[in-house]
Amino acid sequence: MADIDEDELLADLGIEVAPLQPTTRTAREERIIAGFEDFLRFHQTHGRAPQHGEGGDIFERLYAVRLDRLRQLPEALPLLAPLDTAGLLAGAAADTAAGADRDALDEEALLAELGVGGAPADTDDITVLRHVRTSADKRAAEAVADRKRCEDFERFEPLFEQVERELRSGARQALRFGRDTSIAGGNFFIVGGLLAYVAEVGGAIKAPNGESDARLLVVYANGTESNLLRRSLQRALYKDDTGRRISDPDLGPLFGDVAEPDDIASGTIYVLRSLSDHPYVAAHRELIHKIGVTGGSVEARISAAPKDATYLLADVEVVATYQLHNLNRTRLENIFHRVFGAAQLDLVIEDRFGNPVRPKEWFLVPLYVINQAVERIRDGSVTGLAYDPVSARLVERSERN
Repeated sequence: MADIDEDELLADLGIEVAPLQPTTRTAREERIIAGFEDFLRFHQTHGRAPQHGEGGDIFERLYAVRLDRLRQLPEALPLLAPLDTAGLLAGAAADTAAGADRDALDEEALLAELGVGGAPADTDDITVLRHVRTSADKRAAEAVADRKRCEDFERFEPLFEQVERELRSGARQALRFGRDTSIAGGNFFIVGGLLAYVAEVGGAIKAPNGESDARLLVVYANGTESNLLRRSLQRALYKDDTGRRISDPDLGPLFGDVAEPDDIASGTIYVLRSLSDHPYVAAHRELIHKIGVTGGSVEARISAAPKDATYLLADVEVVATYQLHNLNRTRLENIFHRVFGAAQLDLVIEDRFGNPVRPKEWFLVPLYVINQAVERIRDGSVTGLAYDPVSARLVERSERN
């Protein structure tokens, strides 16, 4: 039997075969598709479209603006409809936050971010790539996409609040990243417009180039977290024009000759133990302590404890007091929060009106360690120390990391 090709066979069967037309797209269309694929990956990771709002991640806000403008491009809708399995083109944000975000970028800048802007009229060199993401840009986008909600952000929120206070007061400084590229646990940075905290540093691993690296747990002030390599964070900070290292607090002199607005002539550091019948407090009563500073009477300060959520809505007993002179209350309280921050009590109780309250200044720290901290404050050697909950002792911050 003579060989017959497929076209002849189909013709004998009465089936007309239309020649396949090759799909051709312009460079602009290819760039629109490439930009839209970023949004599809974001949706796949987060289960939603990128959203607007000042409280959101700056990168997500940029994605949201880009998506809004993409919806407005007439040629985009028919081009992308077959790819839009997530229905991203159907929505349209029209709230105030969306308007504010959109107004922050003009059309030309946004098209450039999308990668659909045209080349300048006086530049036709086809050997120059335009609006093509570099490998570094792709890695940065992947780092953003890998962020997820920090489930225990309540543990870290007080640390961010404290750092912001210390930045405003001048106790900390935002320094250009580059001169010191080290990254250790407990460090704070500003990256991508967000305050970031290195909560954990994993064991050393070897990078492909043979150098040492480590996996980090980084928590961001907007309530997200990511697991990224130390060198990835270093690259992001180094290439970010606004990237900053947050310095350790400059505690300043606690006892000096020059009076400051928050100075008190004499005062008392007091340590309290709660008599609450809350199950967790009762089980750890010997370890849970509140540390405070007052310029008046400690007894007067705690007289209304059973009615005050700050004192866990229960009576308290005074287990230690330390008399100090010519001290600055704010600096002293900041010292205790910095030294014992890793052991801050994470407990939510309801106030008299049924509202949830998270009391501060309570720490899971043995009394003898508090005694040691006060002595180190008195002799000025507390700088650089931190409490290690594992060994239950004061250690150098670098040792704890």
